[in-house]
Amino acid sequence: MKRGILFLLLTTFWGVFVEAGNNKEVPVSNLRVPAYPLVTIDPYISAWSHTDKLYEDEVRHWTGTEHSLTGVLRVDGKCYRFMGKGEQALTSILKDARDEEWTARYTNTMPYADWYTKEYNDTEWQEGAGAFGSADMPHVKTEWNQGDIWIRRKFSIEDKNISKKRLYLVYSHDDVFELYLNGQMLVSTGYKWRNYVVQPLDAEQVKSLTAEDNLIAAHCHNTKGGAYVDFGLFTDDEMESFFGTEAEQTKVSVLPTQTYYSFYCGPVQLDLKFTSPLVLNDLDLLSSPVNYISYEVRSLDKCAHDVQIYFSATPRWAVNSLDQEVSVENYRSSDIHILKTGTLEQNVLGKSGDIICIDWGYFYLAGNLSESSDMSVGTPRSIQESFAGKGILPDTKISRTSVRLDKEEILLAYSENLGNVRERKSEGYLMIGYDDIASVQYFGKNLKAYWKKKYPTMDAALADARKNYKKNMQRCDEWDYKVMKDAVEAGGQQYAELCAASYRQAISAHKLVCGPAGELFFFSKENNSNGSIGTVDVTYPSCPIFIRYNTEIMKAMLDFIFDYSESGRWKKPFAAHDVGTYPLANGQTYQGDMPVEETGNMLIMTTAIAIVDGNADYAAKHWEILTAWSNYLAEAGMDPENQLCTEDFAGHLAHNANLSAKAIMAIAGYGRLAEMLNKPEEAKKFTEMAKRMAIEWERRADDGDHYRLAFDMPGTWSQKYNFVWDKVLGLNILPDRIMKKEVTFYLKTQNKYGLPLDNRFTWGKTDDTVWSATMADSEGDFQELIRPIWKYVNETSSRVPLGDWYETLNADYINFRARSVVGGVFMKSLDYYLRNKRK
Repeated sequence: MKRGILFLLLTTFWGVFVEAGNNKEVPVSNLRVPAYPLVTIDPYISAWSHTDKLYEDEVRHWTGTEHSLTGVLRVDGKCYRFMGKGEQALTSILKDARDEEWTARYTNTMPYADWYTKEYNDTEWQEGAGAFGSADMPHVKTEWNQGDIWIRRKFSIEDKNISKKRLYLVYSHDDVFELYLNGQMLVSTGYKWRNYVVQPLDAEQVKSLTAEDNLIAAHCHNTKGGAYVDFGLFTDDEMESFFGTEAEQTKVSVLPTQTYYSFYCGPVQLDLKFTSPLVLNDLDLLSSPVNYISYEVRSLDKCAHDVQIYFSATPRWAVNSLDQEVSVENYRSSDIHILKTGTLEQNVLGKSGDIICIDWGYFYLAGNLSESSDMSVGTPRSIQESFAGKGILPDTKISRTSVRLDKEEILLAYSENLGNVRERKSEGYLMIGYDDIASVQYFGKNLKAYWKKKYPTMDAALADARKNYKKNMQRCDEWDYKVMKDAVEAGGQQYAELCAASYRQAISAHKLVCGPAGELFFFSKENNSNGSIGTVDVTYPSCPIFIRYNTEIMKAMLDFIFDYSESGRWKKPFAAHDVGTYPLANGQTYQGDMPVEETGNMLIMTTAIAIVDGNADYAAKHWEILTAWSNYLAEAGMDPENQLCTEDFAGHLAHNANLSAKAIMAIAGYGRLAEMLNKPEEAKKFTEMAKRMAIEWERRADDGDHYRLAFDMPGTWSQKYNFVWDKVLGLNILPDRIMKKEVTFYLKTQNKYGLPLDNRFTWGKTDDTVWSATMADSEGDFQELIRPIWKYVNETSSRVPLGDWYETLNADYINFRARSVVGGVFMKSLDYYLRNKRK
C-alpha cells in the first residue's frame, strides 16, 4: 500500500477493491449469511440481525435475546424504518423461567400414549417448578439430567380478546424435544438443543385456547451432557406503531470488520455501515469497547428532501433478566452527548455460564455534540411520537432515572437533522460502547480489559473513538482489503466470502485482558456449548486466523493454559480442557478430560507459532511442560484409549484414528521445535518417532480406498483433518499417498451441503471440513469441497450466527452458534501464506 503496489478504490460504501497492475477485482461479498454481525465487541456484547432484511426482526444478542436497535429515516415528514421492529416487545401470557419459576406436573417414567391430552389423569405425577434441567443450566428449579422427562403445565387465560392477538410460543430444550398445546403438536426437534426459540402460533392453535382449561405438555430426552426444558406463551405489545412503513433494502454485504447495507427510503438512498474495529494486528483497536454505526444519505431524484435520522436502543443491552432495575443517565463529556445505562445492583462478575447476558457494567449510546443532533431518554411513545411528528426528540429534561424493565420500557434515542439533501450526500455516525468494569476473574483476581491500560474511563475511550473516527475507519477499510485479498488469492472468491462471514464471530467470542502481572490474555467463551472459558479444543480449531495474523494473540490464548500446569494448580500429566466457566477462570469445570486431544492441541499450536515467528523462543519458555506432554503422547497417543476428542458431542471412542493423527502431528511438532532450539538428540528422537508412528498408523487405519474411523472398526471412515498440519507446517512426516487417498474419498462421499464428519452421522463441521479441503493438492479439489460449505451458509434456513455443527443433507444447523471455532476457516489462507514464506 505505502509503495503504491496496491491501492483501494472506495467510490462509495459500494465501491470495489482493485489491485493495481493486473486489474484484479475483489468484489464485496455476495454471500447471504445466516445472521449479520452488527455490534461485536466481546462474548457479551454481540448483536446480530437474524433476518435477510434489517427491519424484519429485532436486533438480537447471539443467544437470541432482544438487544433492540431501531433505525428510522424521516424524509419530507414520512418515516421509513430501516432497522428493528420499533421496540414492540413480547408480553408474557404464560411466563417462562427467565421471569419467574412456574409449576407443573412431571414424571421420568414413560406415561400412557395420551399423556399430552387435557383429559389425561396426571395426579400421580410429581409437582415441580420450572425450568427443569441440570444444575448448571440457567433458571433451573427442578433438577433432571438423565434420560427422559414428561411435563404437563395447565393454565388459564384472563384476557378475553386473546383470540384476536398474535401469540408466540417461546421454548428452550436440551436435547430431543416435543411439545403439544391442547393436544396439538407444535414442536418436534430431533437431536438438537435450542434456547428461547420464538415460534408464532397459527390461527387454529390460537383458537384452541380457552379461558379456564389449557395445557402445554412437553417431553424431552437427554442424550448426554446438560439437560433443559423451559417454555411460555407471549403476545405482541399493543403499542401504537409510529414507524410502520419499512424502507426497501437493496443491498447487504459482510466484510471482515464491517457490514454494509443500502436502502431506498422513498426518494432518497440510505447507506449504512456497522464497524467493529477488530483489527488483529492492532491491540488498541482489537480491544476497543466502541463500535461505529455510519450513515450516508443522498437524493435519488436530484430534488431537495428534508431528512432526519433516528436510532434508539433499550437498557436490555445491560441486563440478564427484565426484572432487574436499571439506571439511565443523559450527559455530555468532551464534545460528546452520552446516554448510559446499567443495572443498579452491579454484581460485577457475579454470573457465569453459557446462555446468559451481562448484567454488570454499562451500555453507552454516544454521538457528537452539535446543533443538528440530539439525544434523549423517555418512554417509547413519547420518543417515537415526537420524532415521527416533528423530526425531533422530545425535550424530556431527564438527566438520570431508574426503571424496572418488566414494569416499564424506556428508550435511549439519538437523532440528527440532515437538512436538505439534494446532490451532495449528508453523512454522520454514532457510537455504541460497553464498559464491563472487570472482564474476567483469574484464580480469584479480577482482570480488566486491555483497553483500560490506555483509557482511565469509558468517557475517555469514547472521546478517542470520536477523535480518531476517520483514521479508524480507514484502518478497517485497509484491513478488510488485506484479509479479503489474502483469502481470494489462497482459495477463491467463495472461500473469501466464508472468511469474511467468520472473521468477527471468531474474534468477538474472546476478551482481551491484562493478566495479574500485566501479561496479555485472550480468553475465549465456548458459546452455545457449555460456556467454558479458555477451552483448548475451541482454541485449536479457531487458531488459523490468529496464527495467520498475530502470533502474539495466539500466545495470549495459550499462556493461561501453560500457567495452569506450570503453577502446579493442574497436576495431571496432560493438558487441561479449560480454566473455568466464562467469565470465571478459576480452574477447569468441564466434567471430564480430553488427554490426547488437548495435549496434542497445545503442542501443535506452539509449533505453528514458532514456524510463523521464525524462531522457537516462545516454546523455549515452556520447554519443561512441552517435554512432559510430548512424553505423554509418545506413550498414549498412538492408539488412544476410550476418550473424548473435540467432537465430544459424538461421544467417547477408543482407537480413534483422527485422534492418533493429532498425536503424531504433535510429536512431529515437538521434534521440529527441538531442531529450532538446537537440541539435535531430541529433534532426531521425536521426528523419527513421528515417522514410525505414521507408518504404523497407515497399517492400522487402512481400509481400502480410505482410512478408518477407529483402528478396530473396518468398514468405517472419518475426516482426518488433523493431518493438515503436515502440509501447512511443512513437517513432511506422512507419505504423500495418505492425504491423496483421503481427499479422493472425501470428494465422492460428501453430500449436498458438505462432507460429514464420519460414517456414523450426516453431521458436518465447517472448520473441520475446510481443514480437510486444505489437504487437497489441486485447486479444483479444494473448490469441490468448499463449494458445499458456501452453499450451506448461503441457503440454511437456520437464522443464527454461523453454526459450525450442521446437517449436510438439508443445511439445518444442529447447534453451536456464534462460536470462535469458525476461525478455522482461515486454514487455507494460513497454508497459502506459509507456502509462500517457505519459497
